[in-house]
Amino acid sequence: MSQHNHNKSALTENEGIEQPNTTDKNAIAKFQERRRQKVSTKEIIQRIIENDKVALSQGITLIESLNPLHHAQAEEIVQGCLPYANKSVRIGITGVPGVGKSTFIEAFGKLLTSLGKKVAVLAIDPSSSITKGSILGDKTRMEELVREENAFIRPSASGDSLGGVARKTRESIILCEACGFDTILVETVGVGQSETAVQSMVDFFLLLNLAGAGDELQGIKRGIMEMADAVIINKADGENIKKAHMAKLDYNRALHLFPKKPSDWTPKVSTCSAIENTGISEIWDIITQYTTLTKENGYFDSRRKEQNQYWMLETINENILMNFYNHPEVKAMLTENKKAVQNSELSPFAAAHKILNLYFNTDNSK
Repeated sequence: MSQHNHNKSALTENEGIEQPNTTDKNAIAKFQERRRQKVSTKEIIQRIIENDKVALSQGITLIESLNPLHHAQAEEIVQGCLPYANKSVRIGITGVPGVGKSTFIEAFGKLLTSLGKKVAVLAIDPSSSITKGSILGDKTRMEELVREENAFIRPSASGDSLGGVARKTRESIILCEACGFDTILVETVGVGQSETAVQSMVDFFLLLNLAGAGDELQGIKRGIMEMADAVIINKADGENIKKAHMAKLDYNRALHLFPKKPSDWTPKVSTCSAIENTGISEIWDIITQYTTLTKENGYFDSRRKEQNQYWMLETINENILMNFYNHPEVKAMLTENKKAVQNSELSPFAAAHKILNLYFNTDNSK
């Protein structure tokens, strides 16, 4: 064996080919600088007005952000979009869990896009107060609608403040309208206070129900049924068809017992099957009849004006509460007085007045 071969073992590392230096440090620096820069507010507004759904998502993200630095930018975007808003029909959709809201919204949304409508779906989604989790599955459940060019789906988690998410949804509606969406569907998840919040931001309130859901829900239904402009019995297919028609008669009788609505509209009851796609177009006909009537008698516009005032006052209330509970001296006194109240050393009313006096005195002295 030659000396040359003897020295060349399997472990010998051959010198590799030198790689060219392709890393452009200036390009990386420019990219990082672009990431650090705040997206121009004017640019977002302009792109939203030009029907850019990416800019719409960016705008809504800023509205929903808890970062105080984003609040001013979000307000400017909402204000910039306001002149291009208010050109839609806003429809609230609610119903008991398991009624098939997502399936219905997908079938209804697809019908509307087939009619040339641009549909935005916004969900008011109550988060778990324990885990802080939320049900944000709408995009995955509405697989076909989310692929539609003229559809936009945005779920939102409410966190601890229903009022907060409702206000953010209200502002998101303005951005969606400015982006050219002429039909806004606001979905509530579950049954509760969120229905009242949704009713205060929509033109038409639609209640989805099931046939034979049981008497245990009657207490919940009454309050919501008084708000409803239409009651839709979903899942009217197969063996359920007969039950659905019986339920339709029952609801029609029940709705006639409620006081007349200020809109002069008589709530309608209809049946549908979102899975079989039957009875969906009839629901749009009902909504069209409603908007025609209320625009002619002036209720549509007066209701919108009332809602604007309502949200101004709600925003004031929300900010006062936030300011109060985040006040450092109030926080300290709250902790101290909670113990005194629990131990019956101080009455709840005296403790409340004590804390309020501290807040208003320190606030006024600034």
